[in-house]
Amino acid sequence: MEEVCEGKEFSFPTQEEKILSFWSEIKAFETQLERTKDLPEYIFYDGPPFATGLPHYGHILAGTIKDIVTRYQTMTGHHVTRRFGWDCHGLPVEAEIDKKLGIKRRDEVFKLGIDKYNEECRGIVTRYVDEWEKVVVRVGRWIDFKNDYKTMDIKFMESVWWVFSKLFEKGLVYKGFKVMPYSTGCKTVLSNFEVQQNYKDVPDPEIMVTFPIVDDPLNAAFVAWTTTPWTLPSNLALCVNGNFDYIKVRNKYTGKVYVVAECRLSALPVEKPKSTANGPAGDSKTSSSKTKSGKAEKLLDSYDLLEKVKGNELVNKKYEPLFNYFMEFSDTAFRVVADDYVTDDSGTGIVHCAPAFGEEDYRVCIANQILSKENLIVSVDDDGCFIEKITDFSGRYVKDADKDIIEAVKAKGRLVKSGSFMHSYPFCWRSDTPLIYRAVPSWFIRVEEIKEQLLENNKQTYWVPDYVK
Repeated sequence: MEEVCEGKEFSFPTQEEKILSFWSEIKAFETQLERTKDLPEYIFYDGPPFATGLPHYGHILAGTIKDIVTRYQTMTGHHVTRRFGWDCHGLPVEAEIDKKLGIKRRDEVFKLGIDKYNEECRGIVTRYVDEWEKVVVRVGRWIDFKNDYKTMDIKFMESVWWVFSKLFEKGLVYKGFKVMPYSTGCKTVLSNFEVQQNYKDVPDPEIMVTFPIVDDPLNAAFVAWTTTPWTLPSNLALCVNGNFDYIKVRNKYTGKVYVVAECRLSALPVEKPKSTANGPAGDSKTSSSKTKSGKAEKLLDSYDLLEKVKGNELVNKKYEPLFNYFMEFSDTAFRVVADDYVTDDSGTGIVHCAPAFGEEDYRVCIANQILSKENLIVSVDDDGCFIEKITDFSGRYVKDADKDIIEAVKAKGRLVKSGSFMHSYPFCWRSDTPLIYRAVPSWFIRVEEIKEQLLENNKQTYWVPDYVK
C-alpha cells in the first residue's frame, strides 16, 4: 500500500472494481445467503423503482441506505432475503403510452380497450432493466436481480389483495375521500413533490360575490372573494374566523348592506355617487394609486358602519344559496361556520367553501356536519368537466366555464366586483394542464387500531410514523 500511495497511483474507482470482481468471483452475496439460511429471518420491504427511467442520485442514495440496513441485520445474526423489484403500475408508464398513442381523455382508453392498453404498458416497463442492474451492482449493493419481482406479476397482485382482504375483514380499512392536487390531463392525483415541478405565472379571475343573509332586517349579505369561480356551483358553506371583528356596512349610494371582516373593509370597491359615475376617465384609475389611508378615507365616505360583531356570533347564520344544484343539503348546509384557517391578508375575511374542491373546505364542512363523508358529491368528472347535476354548465371544462359562471352570478345580481390578477399557479408537469384540487375516493387504514392490536397481542413492536393516518 505504501508503494501505491507514494507513487500517487491509487484510484478509488479502480479499487472498487477490483473489490466487485472479487465479490463476484467468490460469490460473496450468494454464499452469505447460504450460510445464514437457518438463522432468524429479518424481513425487509424494499419499495421498487419504476423501470421506465434511468436511476438518478436519489435512487443511489436510498439504495445505499437500504444496503446498510440489510448488511447490518445480517451481521447481527439474521437471514435477510433481498430481491430487487420493479414498479410496473401508475402514472409514469401510462403517461408514456398516452403520449405514444395520442390519448387525451379517459374514454379514449376504453375505446382502445383495457387489454390492449395494458399490453402497451407492459411493453415498456422493463426498458431500462439492464442499465439499472449495472448501476446498482457498481455502487456495491448486494441484492438479487435474477430472482426479481414485478408488481404486474399475478402472484404479487394477489398477495396485495390478500393483505387488503385481511385488513377489510378485521374492519381496519374504510373508504373515504381525500382532496388532492389533480391533473385533468393525466386523469390522476399528483404528489406534492410533483406539484412543485411546473409553476407558471398566469392570469386568473377574481370576484366578490354576495350571499344574502336569511331573515336579516336590513337585507344584508355576506361578501366572499374567490379566484376559482368554477367552484361556486358547489358552494355549501361560508367560513369566518371566530376571533375576527366583522362589520355590517351600508353603501351610501346604492343602499346595499354588506358584512365583511373589519380588517378587510378596504377590499370592497369604492363607490361613487351616480351623478359622477360618468366623470373624468382618470378617476377610476387614480384611485388604485392612492395610499391605503387614502382608500380608507374614500371607503368611509362610501359606507356607513351599522354594526360590529365577533366572528363567532355569525356562526350558524343561514344564507341564500348562489345556485340550486345542491338543495338536498338545505337542512344542514348554506350556513356560516368558523375556523382559524381564515386569514386577514386577502379577500373579505369570509371564505366560500366547496368541500369537494379544497382540503380545508372539506375538513371544515365535515367537522361542522354540513355533510358527511358518505354523501359528498364531486360535481367535476375525471376529465375536469361538470357532471350532469350542474345543469347549466354540464360537460363544460371547469376553467373554460369561469367566464360564463361569472356572467350567471352577475345576472343574479350577486356580483360585487370582478377583475383578474397574475399569480403563480401549478400545472401538471406531464400534460402541461392546470391542476385543480379535487376530492378523490380513497381507502384508508386505521393505523392506530393496528398498533393497539399488535401491542395487545404482545407481538413485535413496529414503528409507524406519526404523520401516517
